[in-house]
Amino acid sequence: MKPLLEKIFTLSDIDEIADLISNHLKKPIIIEDHQFSLLAYNSFYIDRFDEVNKLTIFAKRWPISIVEKFFDEGIVDQLKTSSKPFRVKEMKEIGLNQRVVVSAKYKGTILGYIWIQETAPLLTDKEFAFIHEVSSHIAKLLYENNQNKLKKSQEKDIFFKKVIGDFYQTEKQMKSAAANVNVKFPKFFILNVFSVPQENEHIFNDLLDRIILYLNTLKYPTHLFTDHLKIIVLIGSDLAPSRELTESTKNLTSLILDHFPEQTIYSGISNEHSSVLKLKHSYLEALEVIKTGKFLGLGKLPSFEYKNLGILRYLETISSYHTKLNYTNSDLLILKQKDEESQTSLIETLELFLLNNCRLKPSAEQLYIHTNTLKYRLNQIAELTSIQFDSFLMNCQLYIDIQLMKTDE
Repeated sequence: MKPLLEKIFTLSDIDEIADLISNHLKKPIIIEDHQFSLLAYNSFYIDRFDEVNKLTIFAKRWPISIVEKFFDEGIVDQLKTSSKPFRVKEMKEIGLNQRVVVSAKYKGTILGYIWIQETAPLLTDKEFAFIHEVSSHIAKLLYENNQNKLKKSQEKDIFFKKVIGDFYQTEKQMKSAAANVNVKFPKFFILNVFSVPQENEHIFNDLLDRIILYLNTLKYPTHLFTDHLKIIVLIGSDLAPSRELTESTKNLTSLILDHFPEQTIYSGISNEHSSVLKLKHSYLEALEVIKTGKFLGLGKLPSFEYKNLGILRYLETISSYHTKLNYTNSDLLILKQKDEESQTSLIETLELFLLNNCRLKPSAEQLYIHTNTLKYRLNQIAELTSIQFDSFLMNCQLYIDIQLMKTDE
């Protein structure tokens, strides 16, 4: 095995190294970078690749189902912490045969991963040691290859930060700067911004790692950069605008936030735009969602999409105006007192009735009550207050006042 190692240590071609490892071990091998994108693969026996390997080779990255499974099983965390090769058990439900994996580390940084599909016979201790030694050489090669990429990525980050900071005065300046750092804007794009409060700073790196990994499963071109405790993701498409780009962005947000159920993480999704000049505007849209989420509370946001905020985006401004005027809605104070004294739900009933455009049936269904019960509650509201439902403008004001009352509470 020593002559083989010596030969590998003289090589700089990852594909050639993958071929030698696979032929020596007589097993399928896949080499990936630190974001789990495919770099090289080989199978000593052409028919031995399992379904996961086939999917990875076809897509040149992990499918989202594999990412989810490997997170749930703790494999991703183990890859970050284990310094030696370890076995990953068979998972028939996703088409994964048993395999051995090792992280390729150089200067304490993970640069990639080597996956050996462990067809019979199992790898020996000597072969484990062989893989470990090879991983160090591969990591060094990836480190050298990444230095130039890292410099280019940093230049792109600086460019994007200048754009959202209004550094460029004209479109010509912006496009010239983009060409200098090899930034090619997609025809259509969305910005997705994630933000964590100062008290949750400790989860920022975990959040960043997970976002990067999920972005790698998308079929769209993306660029990610950070600004303090914000992670800004540009997701683009060169195809005609469609709901698919927005849906992919929404799904990305849900998948990421689902993994941090106990932590406060804000997210905002901009409208879809088609001009580089709209990048700053897109960023402000995403920030507006985050600002509204902080004011109302995450649970009260109807959506992470800017276009679905509606009148809620103005609540903070209206609240400040009400404070200056020392304004309170006396009708709502009466209903609030009644709810507290009699354990009724008149405020909730009123809110949902307004939200459903004063329609009885959908309101009753959302409240899980009979329409007759809803009519009874509305009669109570009419008897206790001066509230009527015959003015659209007054209904809007009433809905706003309910939201601000809930926020104050």
